[in-house]
Amino acid sequence: MAAKLEPESAEPEPGEPESAPRTLWQPSERAIEEAQVTQFARQVVRKRRLDIGAYPDFYRWSVECPEQFWSDAWDFCGVIASRKGATVLVDGDRMPGARWFPEARLNLAQNLMRRGDRGDALVFWDESGPRRRVSYAELYSDVSRAAQALTALGLRPGDRVAAFIPNIPEAGMLALAALSQGIVWSSCSPDFGVEGVLERFGQIEPKVLFCADGYRYNGEEHDSLARVAELAEKLPSVRKVVVVPYLESRIDTSGVAKAVTLDEWLRRHTPAEIAFAQLPFDHPVFILFTSGTTGKPKCIVHGAGGTLLQVLKMFKLHFDLRPGERFFYYCTANWVVWNLLLAALGAEASVMLYDGSPFAKNGRILFDYAERERITHFGTSAKFIDALSKRGLRPGDTHDLAALRMIISTGSPLAPESYDYVYDAVKNDVCLASISGGTDIMGAFAEASAVLPVHRGEMQCRSLGMAVEVFDETGNSIVGKKGELVCTRPFPSMPLGFWNDRGGERYQAAYFSKYPNVWTHGDWCELTERGTVLVYGRSDATLNPGGVRIGTAEIYRVVERIDEVEEAVAIGQLWPPGQPTDTRIVLFLKLRSQQKLEDHLEDRIRFEIRRHASPRHVPARIVQVSDLPRTKNGKVVELAVRAVVHGMPVTNAEALANPEALELFRDLPELQN
Repeated sequence: MAAKLEPESAEPEPGEPESAPRTLWQPSERAIEEAQVTQFARQVVRKRRLDIGAYPDFYRWSVECPEQFWSDAWDFCGVIASRKGATVLVDGDRMPGARWFPEARLNLAQNLMRRGDRGDALVFWDESGPRRRVSYAELYSDVSRAAQALTALGLRPGDRVAAFIPNIPEAGMLALAALSQGIVWSSCSPDFGVEGVLERFGQIEPKVLFCADGYRYNGEEHDSLARVAELAEKLPSVRKVVVVPYLESRIDTSGVAKAVTLDEWLRRHTPAEIAFAQLPFDHPVFILFTSGTTGKPKCIVHGAGGTLLQVLKMFKLHFDLRPGERFFYYCTANWVVWNLLLAALGAEASVMLYDGSPFAKNGRILFDYAERERITHFGTSAKFIDALSKRGLRPGDTHDLAALRMIISTGSPLAPESYDYVYDAVKNDVCLASISGGTDIMGAFAEASAVLPVHRGEMQCRSLGMAVEVFDETGNSIVGKKGELVCTRPFPSMPLGFWNDRGGERYQAAYFSKYPNVWTHGDWCELTERGTVLVYGRSDATLNPGGVRIGTAEIYRVVERIDEVEEAVAIGQLWPPGQPTDTRIVLFLKLRSQQKLEDHLEDRIRFEIRRHASPRHVPARIVQVSDLPRTKNGKVVELAVRAVVHGMPVTNAEALANPEALELFRDLPELQN
């Protein structure tokens, strides 16, 4: 199979609209030839006798013949299972309700630990630089001991453990130990307050709580044990608290009920062969949490087989990650990206861990890491790339990034100017992939591709096996217009449901109430004729002045490239008060240090929005604030800002990294007229 490539020239073809996005990168013929997705497609074409010659045709087959695609992906990706079974899909016309590989028996951890050699499994850096590396063989030994310790406590498949822990090697090791025995893993980062942790872990009743004595961030050390002591008292289901020494080599756990250090807990157990529990395809493995800024966090339950197939497909067929390559993603244990990062072990790659501020060493630390460890895949957020640009950093000039072949961005849509910045200041020969998916699906709907070109401001393609479309309000599929991102057919990594959602009512309401039997993801998007995807923001945060729906990202793309602006959030304010029949756009700005929102700057912002978006995008009010509230993962929370502006409660401020920022939006005089 050969992908249908764009012309080598970055200029529009004759007759092509001037507004068409430039092609910023093309894969070489050799890269296409050697890519795993090319090898997979050729196998499928021969086996299935298909007439397929380009990626769009292959994508179409993958969603029109899901049983064939996912069965062939299972085989190509080398899923380890005691049984696959003859049946791939049951009730494939039901969503939710479809069941994948009902006869299969497998173990997620066994698939992630398929290598057992002395190559790097985990490499760990913090703000000071390199700290530790763990080989696959060492990881297997440590997981073996921890699995024995869990079973000695009486834990069985389906029980839960929880981790309040930094992104350190022990977190991955303990997760694998739990998964090896069918024990469900859940985690959050140690910067949460006690109430935020209880909102999450209190719902799932873990029997073991893993933690560290603290964490480091931005040059400072933060103790965790005082909060852990309180958690141990308020989580009655916990039988044991296991503390990993991180800040100090010797720690005193006497102040924490039921606590032991990791070494003490493992002391009685010696490395042995792991008896991986062989469990059904839909056995639960992870419980992830929504941000919870507009209500109690939902506990999303993911199954073993769906998680495994989705991540192997992502790493092998989209990222083209190969054995021995070096996969990095900046994240914390609070984000689905952490679970995906750990799963890169399944591609027999080395997982590159980092804990701390991404701006340590004057913003150089992550590129020091990339250079020294020869990172091949570098994952980050759109906000980080924008911040690098505004700091004037040029990593490509200061670092040797020869090994780097893919940069992956998620968290929010990547602005067109950020594409320009990466190709100018980071590396001009790299696949820059902005992807979009989420906690809900353990993967992406809009994906990377090592065999497709990169168009400025666009996500490369739809994910194989995911029947992604854009619907208008009446449920018609549209191309070249904005609408709701949907998935019209079941896929293996759909959640098993929400924890304690008997009858599945909340699950049904979350994804299937707008268009029956269709997954509605909650993103305001556009699908182009080329098959690329543009994301304009969350559809529940779209602006609706005069009845015209506007994605907030359309405003941010203009505003955040203005030098004086550090960050922005736009909301729709019900107006006029008392007669909420319409909304007006209010734009809040956090400006760079020492900058003020004077008349000339406000006029320029309005002009740029009118020029590059439309007159309808121009805000009725622009207000400067000193900070914007964001989640622990760095996402600005538009809905929480909107709630405060309208005098409504924010029910779970503990989910925010800086909840005090909410008060900046309460009873603002600028919004009273």
